[in-house]
Amino acid sequence: MDAKTVQVTIDKAVPRWDIFCAVVDNFGDIGVCWRLARQLAAEYNLSVRLWVDQLAPFRALCPTLQECDQQWLEGVDVRHWQGENCTPETSDGAADVVVEGFACNLPAAYIEAMAAREQAPIWFNLEYLTAEPWADEYHSLPSIDAQTGLRKVLFVPGFSAHTGGILRERDVIERRDQWQSHSTYRSLFLKQLNVQCDHNTRLVSLFSYENSALPELLRAMEQFSQKHCVLVPMGRVVASIESYLGESLPLGQAITRGALTVQAIPFLAQAEYDHLLWSCDFNIVRGEDSLVRALWAGKPLLWHIYPQEGEHLIKLQAFLTRYTEGLTPEQAAAVMALWMAWNTQASMVEPWQQALAELPTLSRQARSWALLQSGKTDLAAKMVQFCTKLV
Repeated sequence: MDAKTVQVTIDKAVPRWDIFCAVVDNFGDIGVCWRLARQLAAEYNLSVRLWVDQLAPFRALCPTLQECDQQWLEGVDVRHWQGENCTPETSDGAADVVVEGFACNLPAAYIEAMAAREQAPIWFNLEYLTAEPWADEYHSLPSIDAQTGLRKVLFVPGFSAHTGGILRERDVIERRDQWQSHSTYRSLFLKQLNVQCDHNTRLVSLFSYENSALPELLRAMEQFSQKHCVLVPMGRVVASIESYLGESLPLGQAITRGALTVQAIPFLAQAEYDHLLWSCDFNIVRGEDSLVRALWAGKPLLWHIYPQEGEHLIKLQAFLTRYTEGLTPEQAAAVMALWMAWNTQASMVEPWQQALAELPTLSRQARSWALLQSGKTDLAAKMVQFCTKLV
């Protein structure tokens, strides 16, 4: 759908939206819901309330967040969701569109308010991002709530035209290109983080879950012919790095072992994290929100998918099948070997070396893949278009 058609559907959009988010694993769920809420408010001029049950993880992504029940942030009405404390009186009635983030189970009182509306709201169950084939079939399928008879629509983010798309602000590719075409932006950003590396050093960002394969990856970098500087936002993985180094890694300090330098940097707000991804030569990311931002960065990447008793490997393989399209069999095999080793906590030395041998090609492929995906309708636009068809 072209930009002119999208603009027409925006003008007819249902105005009031409520997005509910229960923080399950630190930053993934709230990262997606916060981006979606901001985009709906900024690009579609919608009235958006974001209900969040835990404010501390949210504050890491949005440092201006306050510890209070209600506040306005970047055009979004942010509410502290406290159990069943979400009644028609405290929430000003149920919204026209309700987004249940990742099956978080809405408060019973709010569902009653939805059922009491003269016109039933549009109710989305926003699923996790997947490249699996089932998404094409199940996306946008409705189900009926047994208690109220309300219709709930399964909205599945994905990479094909038959899914719900992926989150992408209208100008993200333009902003990225502007950043990457002016080296001063990168230099000033790294200077603010007190990062010092020369042009011959490969800059790597590392945002990962705990992983027993990490020591081998660091060892491979330490023994490699080219220097690597690994920037690690403060978080769960720092303890594993300290164990490998044999000493503490205070914020801002850089420690060098052979060709490897590791530096702990502050945990970054979402906009600054984009700048980090745009500035690095290789990005190691985790979960859903960071994966999507790394894809838009157009740089080679390594994804640590959320572990789910083996099911995550099926999901990982489905994504890799799409992501490696256009590569030669040898290049695709190198990417798959690296990603599978990382996510099965296997030996990393040989897969890392093989991937680096293909790095120039992988860099071009990452950028072209991002460009291809940016030509598709994004998640927020698809949700708005779905609503306008029912108005």
